Amino acid sequence: MESRDIEVRTHTALHVLKGAVVKVLGNEAMWTASTYVSGNRGRLVVQFTRKPSIEEIDKIFELANLKIREDVPIKVLHLARSEAEEIFGKIIYDLYPVPGEVDTLQVVVIDGWNINACSKEHLRSTGGVGRVRLRKWRFRGSKKLLELSFEVLEAGEADE
Repeated sequence: MESRDIEVRTHTALHVLKGAVVKVLGNEAMWTASTYVSGNRGRLVVQFTRKPSIEEIDKIFELANLKIREDVPIKVLHLARSEAEEIFGKIIYDLYPVPGEVDTLQVVVIDGWNINACSKEHLRSTGGVGRVRLRKWRFRGSKKLLELSFEVLEAGEADE
């Protein structure tokens, strides 16, 4: 598989994982502080006020993989910034701002799961991600950040 293809899968997995984070931890975990993708590995960092339990972390990955297996459509909308904000509100943004001069946004929508302004390329549905596996996680209490490092695997690929 080409590296660009795997990075599209991994980047799409960020959106699926973010939806699972908010489902498990609530809206207080909705603000993304940073993301990272390299090959089949990624990291999602969200603002959060407490150290989650191991059970909560496990539940995040369980729900993310369930959403992937559901193979739900991923809509990519191209909207005027003002229209996107009117339809979706400020939830489309992360903690890092979209530059003010950007007047057209690409908004990624996984219905009932994740909505985010994002300029990257995405899969057409969640099933193409394959599977996500937790690599490591940490809570940085002084900065109120939860970091989830993961890898994307083929759907049938066994854990090591």
